[in-house]
Amino acid sequence: MTAKLETLITIPVEKRSGVKTSFYPYKIEFILDKLNLNTDQKKIVIDQLVQHFNYLDIIPAAQIHSLIYRVLNENGMEQQASVYEDYYQKDRERFDKATNVQLNIERLFDRNEDVVHENANKDSNIFNTQRDLEAGVASRAMGLKMLPEIVAKAHLRGDIHWHDLDYSPVTPETNCCLIDFDEMLSNGFKIGNAWVSSPKSIQTATAQMSQIIANVASLQYGGCSANRIDQLLAPYAEINYKKHLADAKKWINEDKQDSFAREKTKKDIYDAMQALEYEINTLYSSQGQTPFTTINFGLGTSWIEKEIQKSILKIRIKGLGKEHRTAIFPKLTFTVKRGLNLNPEDPNYDIKELALECSTKRMYPDLLMYDKIKEITGSFKTPMGCRSFLQGWKDENGKEVNSGRMNLGVVTVNLPRIALESKGDKDLFWQIFEEKMKICHMALEYRIERTKQAKPENAPLLYMYGAFGKRLKKTDSVDELFKNERATVSLGYIGLYEVCTEFFGNNWEDSQEAHDFAETITKALYEKCKQWAKESGYHYSLYSTPAESLTDTFCRDDLKKFGSIPDITKKEYYTNSFHYDVRKHPTPFNKLSFEEVFPRYASGGFIHYCEYPNLRQNPKALEAVWDWAYDHVGYLGTNTSIDQCFECGFKGEFNATARGFVCPQCGNHNPQTCDVVKRTCGYLGNPQQRPMIHGRHVEIASRKKNMNSEMIQNAAKYERAKQSDSQRMAKQGPQS
Repeated sequence: MTAKLETLITIPVEKRSGVKTSFYPYKIEFILDKLNLNTDQKKIVIDQLVQHFNYLDIIPAAQIHSLIYRVLNENGMEQQASVYEDYYQKDRERFDKATNVQLNIERLFDRNEDVVHENANKDSNIFNTQRDLEAGVASRAMGLKMLPEIVAKAHLRGDIHWHDLDYSPVTPETNCCLIDFDEMLSNGFKIGNAWVSSPKSIQTATAQMSQIIANVASLQYGGCSANRIDQLLAPYAEINYKKHLADAKKWINEDKQDSFAREKTKKDIYDAMQALEYEINTLYSSQGQTPFTTINFGLGTSWIEKEIQKSILKIRIKGLGKEHRTAIFPKLTFTVKRGLNLNPEDPNYDIKELALECSTKRMYPDLLMYDKIKEITGSFKTPMGCRSFLQGWKDENGKEVNSGRMNLGVVTVNLPRIALESKGDKDLFWQIFEEKMKICHMALEYRIERTKQAKPENAPLLYMYGAFGKRLKKTDSVDELFKNERATVSLGYIGLYEVCTEFFGNNWEDSQEAHDFAETITKALYEKCKQWAKESGYHYSLYSTPAESLTDTFCRDDLKKFGSIPDITKKEYYTNSFHYDVRKHPTPFNKLSFEEVFPRYASGGFIHYCEYPNLRQNPKALEAVWDWAYDHVGYLGTNTSIDQCFECGFKGEFNATARGFVCPQCGNHNPQTCDVVKRTCGYLGNPQQRPMIHGRHVEIASRKKNMNSEMIQNAAKYERAKQSDSQRMAKQGPQS
């Protein structure tokens, strides 16, 4: 039957919007299967389609629907015709409802979970968040009308996901960025009517940073980051030191002057970094949320730079407020570098030890492995927000530029759906894959063109006052900051685990053939990005989507479409990007070995993490994983048990229940008297205070630990021995 339909492949299909696409036989097959037609009935429909369209130059999409409906009715399949028409009308109604502003606002007022819990960083009880949600549902409705119809409908059906539809494309905002703090603090900037001059102390510098973060977060919809904050802030702390030294020379004996100035400067550094921590956690952007902020540190070598690093970690370890709660923001990324802080003989090893203590108690910092990040992305830098990485890039003068660059947005493809539609047929998988890639490309092209329509005066801090690195005039084109691959635009993906489960079964992680297939898919996505970049001059990057709510949305869509499928839709969530199945418990080394190949292709966004029990009493177990991981992965997070109950004093892991996370000792689940912290995706979240969408809650509750402390250390010894043997054999060469 399919062979007959394939005779129509060369004839383009014209959608109602006028867009021309290829003819895809699998779509007809899927419709006929859903109608439960027998072989003879299917043959009747297919014969009529081929006979009717085989000699046309173009196939109108509306005629496909009307012809199928007519053939069913004329050949004694009236009931199936009715079911088909009902499905068709519901599909149209879904689009009409999605683009109805009033209806979507009513869903918000009804406290629909999909709306109020989509973002775990938003407290939907707060007035300014409610206002943002109201604006967001209206923007979604209008945005769907603005998008190319084929893109909008693919989004609504769950084939792809246009991220942040509540902000873009209604406003031509950018996604996430690395703020050029160095440029702004050095040269001054303007917020509102106030010109802000270069700071003359580290306290003023961090105060200015918090104001910049608040405004940048309000002018874009993604996360923002500060790169190498220890080196960035050192010159301003140096000003403090010189002031204290000058005072000391007036009043103190010469042999004590330097130590006095240093102690005073250390206190200033601590106070400034503590103020930054508190200010970020108490800020609300115009989107009604705490700014998604990441700060990076670890490469500084001077005593001031080291003191900044230590202060960041000590403040985080101490916690917020009288209850010492875990700070959710800023996300901390600590750079590990061989020869600097990796091994006990390295000069900054003591800071790594402090970072280990911090991770066992607060989960952060996440690690950036200096050499691996350079290898994977082309230069060293922290991610924009939680995981979006810029690629190495040089300006027209050959200067490497990282800070001041940005991402224009993400469109994610639903890989599990492609696998389910292909029914185990790999050739069909790749046919459907090509179709979805064309839609994703169309969507990303529209993202670029829409974002280019912004004017510098729409976001003056970004475009005119240095946050994006260059200072444009009002009349300049914002495209000056996007073109020639300076910015990124990202193709996201989700669910490699579910794809391979469809083809190879639930235990496919042990199959080299299955792993190779997963790698082939990722490589194919990467090649598409590479091709689109070459054709356009804009950098398309492959992004391992964090899928905070999408892990739920795509799975729920496919549960309706395909039914309950064990280990795929039945578990009620899809697995993030390339990650190992969270329900299983490999060693950290096996998990990371399994995952390490994928960021080579998905260098536009990735993170690895392992699940641990409470490690407070055994940081050396965590260090064993960190040290082994240095030569294997670029970006590594720690998931460990750090929940706290302030009623009974329990510290460890709360139990996941239908009503949320509950203290295992006293049953407490009151967010006012407990602190529950989980990694939602790249960022941490507090699900008691800001509940997550259902699928994400189920995914977190399903996570299994990657061994206990003693097992980790024993496994680490084995892995190091194995690695040493491998290196020794490589040096010896082939044996006779």
